[in-house]
Amino acid sequence: MERMSDKYRLCLNLLENELIPAMGCTEPIAFAYAAALARDLLGERPERVEITASGNLIKNVKSVTVPNTGGLKGIPAAVAAGIVAGKAENQLTVIAEVTEEQKTEIREYLETTPMEISLAESGLVLDLGISVFRGEQSAAVRIANQHTRVVFRRKNETVLQDDPVERESSDASAGHRELDLKTIYEFAESVEIGDVREILDRQIEYNMAIAEEGMRGFWGAQVGRVIDGRSEQSLRKRCVSMAAAGSDARMNGCEMPVVINSGSGNQGITASVPVIVYGREIGVSQEKMYRALVLSNLTAIYQKTGIGRLSAYCGAVNAGAAGVCGIAYLEGGDYRCIAHTLVNTLAICSGMICDGAKASCAGKIAMAVEAGFLGYEMFRNGQEFRDGEGIVKKGVDNTVDNVGRLGRIGMRQTDVEILHMMIGQ
Repeated sequence: MERMSDKYRLCLNLLENELIPAMGCTEPIAFAYAAALARDLLGERPERVEITASGNLIKNVKSVTVPNTGGLKGIPAAVAAGIVAGKAENQLTVIAEVTEEQKTEIREYLETTPMEISLAESGLVLDLGISVFRGEQSAAVRIANQHTRVVFRRKNETVLQDDPVERESSDASAGHRELDLKTIYEFAESVEIGDVREILDRQIEYNMAIAEEGMRGFWGAQVGRVIDGRSEQSLRKRCVSMAAAGSDARMNGCEMPVVINSGSGNQGITASVPVIVYGREIGVSQEKMYRALVLSNLTAIYQKTGIGRLSAYCGAVNAGAAGVCGIAYLEGGDYRCIAHTLVNTLAICSGMICDGAKASCAGKIAMAVEAGFLGYEMFRNGQEFRDGEGIVKKGVDNTVDNVGRLGRIGMRQTDVEILHMMIGQ
């Protein structure tokens, strides 16, 4: 692929825009970010807060620990953290710098400040609004479609920003929709390493650090440690356990950043950690590692395009499939190998539900990476799932399109029922 052609720029821009640092599960951090923005607009700490949020956001924040809060969970905790200690200019690392004194203040503020939460009526998958009040003063902020995309700001009666919010079948930009697996493979083969080194070095550093912490510590359900403790030892098992361990730590309040993928830290971990663990073990060159990570990250982004950032479809499936595609590339797999690995994996485990961010995400990551390895082994043994078998269609891109349709449309009512179960309706 010619350097800086339209397709080259597309792939590079996607990596630059999607592989960014975040501390804590992305959804509660979005609330903390919006709360910090609203507080700054108000100019002082609010004495009352009103929150509106889409069902998917409520689902993803309900059970996850907010970092730097002393173990607090839920939307009010995330909002309180943003108001008390948030630095809005840091966006998805908005509460990365919280002192011990501020942790105490967050808890006290949460206990003494009225917060009203209601369901957003826009119909958007990702929609949150925060209105803050103190005396006669008020301010409001709204974020929609992306975790840091501010579309509305108001101070008292003065509207400072009011951007139109589109309703699309997915949150994909036009650039995302131009992507296909062949383009991704060609870009991975030809990219100038200097164009991606900084992005990938940060991903390697951050995501491996939290995976290692997950293996050392006693986070959540300790899925990574459970897998690692099995009697049999293998490189495959190590890839699975390390990916799960990163989620163990992230979902349960670890105060370490990760480089996210498609708006998700779990997906960022899953698309990268197995590739890094595998590549280091078999001793590939650093250049080969970078190219495999380019392939895995873009393959994860590509699959999420049709689904959207939040849905009832668990994104670990996409990231696990992408991660093992990266491993296949490390072993010399060509485009045909990558395509069949991806199709086989999606045929095996598409439809795993997302019931919010929480400890069990680590188990789902483990299942997704295992499915990826099975899909790869099938190809190496001359086996494949074929056109017409379930959602599999002839051509990898057509199968990916079907998965997008499944996650975006087919599981829409599933998403509603999951939310009702989680809030006890």
